[in-house]
Amino acid sequence: MSEVRSIREAFAEASSFLGGCGVAEPQRSAQLLLEQVLGLSGAAYYMALADPFPQAAKGAWETMVARRATGEPVQYITGEQEFYGRPFEVTPDVLIPRPETELLVEAILRYSAELWPDGLAPGGAAAGAAGETQRGEGTAAGAQWGEAAAGETQRGEGAAGETQLPGSGAGHARAARPLTAVDIGAGSGAISVTLAAEAPAWRVCAGDISPAALAVAGRNALRHGTAVDIRLGDLLEPFAGLETDILVSNPPYIPGGDIAGLQREVRDHEPRTALDGGADGLDPYRRMMEQLPLLPAPPRLVGFELGQGQAEQVAALLQAAGHWNEIVTISDLAGIPRHVLGLAR
Repeated sequence: MSEVRSIREAFAEASSFLGGCGVAEPQRSAQLLLEQVLGLSGAAYYMALADPFPQAAKGAWETMVARRATGEPVQYITGEQEFYGRPFEVTPDVLIPRPETELLVEAILRYSAELWPDGLAPGGAAAGAAGETQRGEGTAAGAQWGEAAAGETQRGEGAAGETQLPGSGAGHARAARPLTAVDIGAGSGAISVTLAAEAPAWRVCAGDISPAALAVAGRNALRHGTAVDIRLGDLLEPFAGLETDILVSNPPYIPGGDIAGLQREVRDHEPRTALDGGADGLDPYRRMMEQLPLLPAPPRLVGFELGQGQAEQVAALLQAAGHWNEIVTISDLAGIPRHVLGLAR
């Protein structure tokens, strides 16, 4: 790019260059990169447009623009994406959080308030279920990934009389306990960290098959001051024996054969393990339904994000499981059925 004299000129030149490279929303990309390299945002950015472009930032600016020109998403270049009003770290190890997933979080919060008006789940048997007293990867991995699970041994504070950990053997039943929500395929932790922040009385768990993704989720949990029980493993397997009230997941749902035709920002840069849902994109949903017996009882609230044209099939999977007497489908802002929820009322 040529020598520019003002921030506005830098914006105009980068927008033109990126547009010529086939980048989607070139002006938005140029603005986000400028805000990052200048350390400005909002009104401060617009007020600075007439200012001279700082020569000290020239090298970083040109590198950022060149990366975006190849199709690399802005979020991976800046290392951040906003979700539900909070900034989240993102790296190429995780899927970039999308605005439509915020609707899934809203639905989980709304329907949970209907199912549990007092915010508590009934007590269950105190005898420790398999995996619940040991918690396997959950404890060790939480420490390894930035102590994201800090305070986990004190979970249950806030529920009357809830001082015993599961498996302690104290009595035959325990008092009402905090709701437990499990996020499968946590990625950056956008869903789990947001739920933990919006519903701090809950016990929120997050699982993923990728250690690198869980490292990002752990850092985001710390960043927002939330305690998230992070576990490494395949779908529901890390949560075997855990009393689970809410199951939420935005799993890989792109049919494997469709990935080659995706936008290059997604196809070439986002992790394939977070995209590929098998031949028809529905493998993760089927497998989660098959793994439900790993839990002591089916969750009363299940919420899934899914791809275009998959709502009817995912709803049929939930209906066939027979655990939920109400199936709800929610469309995204474009009117595409994007989320399917099962409720046991």
